[in-house]
Amino acid sequence: MKTVTTIAAAARAALPAAAAAPLCAVCEAPGAEWSAPFMMPLCPACTRAGTGSPDRDPVRLGDVLPVTAAALRASGSGGPARVPAPRTGAPMTCRYCGGRARWHRTTGDRWVAIEPGVRPAAGVPRGRRWYIAGDGTAVNLRGALPSDTCRVSHFDVCPGREGFTG
Repeated sequence: MKTVTTIAAAARAALPAAAAAPLCAVCEAPGAEWSAPFMMPLCPACTRAGTGSPDRDPVRLGDVLPVTAAALRASGSGGPARVPAPRTGAPMTCRYCGGRARWHRTTGDRWVAIEPGVRPAAGVPRGRRWYIAGDGTAVNLRGALPSDTCRVSHFDVCPGREGFTG
């Protein structure tokens, strides 16, 4: 009985120390602080690792969740696996410059004309960077490392739209 009492007393004594220094949700290191972008307590090392660099934003769950939800719905439950409808449309020819692009549905169920090929993310302004998921969905990259690549909307680079800056 004395052993049980000693263990309980040790657990109670350790409780205030744990509450004073929260543990990192990733590596469980003490001294973590609440990170609003990640919605969890993180130590300084994990906070730096999570953001990569000052130019890189964390991937937001709202950007990934619609694609994941569509994939889960397409997998079905109990029945044979269904193939989701493609989220890419027909190729398009720009009426201003004659350039070719392909329509892709975005995670917000809108359509965007994406230029063929990839570009270095360092040369594309933030908010104009796109990633095409495996099912053809266009996901706007809010941030990227300079070494990353991305796609761009045709309307952001169309040479035939005089004075158009997006």
